[in-house]
Amino acid sequence: MTFSDLGIAPTILRALEAAGYQNPTAVQAEAVPAAIAGRDLLVSAQTGSGKTAAFLLPALTKLSERSTAKGQGPRVLVLTPTRELAQQVEKNALEYGKDLRWMKTACLVGGSSFGYQIRALSRPIDLIVATPGRLMDHMRSGRIDFSRLEMLVLDEADRMLDMGFIEDIEAIVKATPESRQTVLFSATLDGIVGRMAEKMTRDPQRIEIARTETSGGTIEEHLLYADDLNHKHRLLDYILKESGFDQCVIFSATKAYSEELADKLSDQGYSAACLHGDMPQSWRNRTLNDLRRGRIKVLVATDVAARGIDVPTITHVVNFDLPKQAEDYVHRIGRTGRAGRDGTAITLAESKEFHKVRRIEQYLKRQITEGVIDGLEPTRRPPKGPRRNGKPGGYGDRRGSGGNRGGYQGNRREGGYQGQRREGGYQGNRGPRSNAQ
Repeated sequence: MTFSDLGIAPTILRALEAAGYQNPTAVQAEAVPAAIAGRDLLVSAQTGSGKTAAFLLPALTKLSERSTAKGQGPRVLVLTPTRELAQQVEKNALEYGKDLRWMKTACLVGGSSFGYQIRALSRPIDLIVATPGRLMDHMRSGRIDFSRLEMLVLDEADRMLDMGFIEDIEAIVKATPESRQTVLFSATLDGIVGRMAEKMTRDPQRIEIARTETSGGTIEEHLLYADDLNHKHRLLDYILKESGFDQCVIFSATKAYSEELADKLSDQGYSAACLHGDMPQSWRNRTLNDLRRGRIKVLVATDVAARGIDVPTITHVVNFDLPKQAEDYVHRIGRTGRAGRDGTAITLAESKEFHKVRRIEQYLKRQITEGVIDGLEPTRRPPKGPRRNGKPGGYGDRRGSGGNRGGYQGNRREGGYQGQRREGGYQGNRGPRSNAQ
């Protein structure tokens, strides 16, 4: 199947071809024709599956035909949980819709200039990408007219609910025309997300893409247990020194500790910076630009701030703290293995957190390969269970002979990952690997 089979407008197809897109992903192949046909959609798909294009391509196809409705409000509204993701969606919309010369877009997010956003809303607008909080600010001031809205998209709806935006979302939906088309994307369609979706959609088509589907590179996953915080720092120090990473994202549970850890790494000589939700938007933009340009080699981030990071040269992700929710694990490791490249994801967990690891594995429906670093083994082991462990000395087995500086020798499931790291490179046989993006 090609994009031309999906009913996309010719002007959009030309932009896709110029951008090097060839074949649609599974979620695009199912969602795009249904959305173009005007159906309400409830879509469950993992990060990296191409879901942004799955709603932007139908939206832009709609915008390729001029509207005869009066007013200057948006024809398409996309809600996202974070500023970075909103900015990434607008960037993609401008890329796919570059031949729609008349198309006007606006990105309404916190931390950005109100003046710029007010000026953008003072003229006819076609597409708005916004976070719920900032959109509500403009709605309360009477700056938004939804009278000609044709399509409402909720991207990462589950994350928006987790962040406490349910009341804002309900208010926004209530302000839009009942005739609108609604498209909702979420990691899960159960629970509160499902109940909310029932209220805002009409006879929706459900599309659920298997978690194994992906369009990106492959990701080697490793799990290392630690005794305490100091032990985790020693493991992190070994990983950064021995992994031969290009760029690395380290996930911290709190904003304060992301700053502390970034400062610690900077003092150790790494080009490190932090990224979290309390930073002014200008700082966040500058940090992301420095990351994309390679000026930052190690980024310490919180879950919310990391949404929307799409840098192909990120080779490693380290979960210094476990995610609070199991699905965040998928979003985290999806920062590597992008643009068809391979990546490595390493999770550090204290032995007492073994139950959190099990919850992640239950969500993934697979086990994460457990290993140890020779000389940095944990003294306390988690309860034994029906899982497949790396051999002793598994991840980063440090050898002193033969010129080998250290190796990755944790056996991966069904075939394993075995090899020695020689002068910065991986050498060895790789068995079946997990995919995520």
